[in-house]
Amino acid sequence: AEIIFIGEAPGVKEDELGRPFVGAAGKFLEEMLGSIQLDRTDVYITNIVKYRPPGNRDPLPEEVAEFKPILLQQIEIISPRLIVFLGRHSMNVFLPELRIGQAHGQPFRKNGRVFLPLYHPAAALYNGGMRQTLVDDFSKIPTILEQIK
Repeated sequence: AEIIFIGEAPGVKEDELGRPFVGAAGKFLEEMLGSIQLDRTDVYITNIVKYRPPGNRDPLPEEVAEFKPILLQQIEIISPRLIVFLGRHSMNVFLPELRIGQAHGQPFRKNGRVFLPLYHPAAALYNGGMRQTLVDDFSKIPTILEQIK
């Protein structure tokens, strides 16, 4: 896949089905993929933490550290041209110095990789005002891919 999307951790529906982004946030992600003429099968979607934390809490630093080698191996094997972070949690694993409010929609190059932080699709579901921001940021993906050929 040319693009990897990285979220935080599975939600209830994801945990049930054993696949990332299959709930409401996943449906919105698929809608956004369609808006740039991509399908879920064209990209790789994963999470930092591979199981749902108890009570759906944020992953603890030790949980992130435990799964980071697996995530790095996934990235190495897939060798994407673009890594898209879905939310601050995944962004901060690779770009801890950034804040999602300032970084969203802006590509960053680090260690030979290109990263694009975006707000998490669930944020747009809970905050309708954020939906257009996420759609606008998402629409930059084809141009970014073209620029990093």
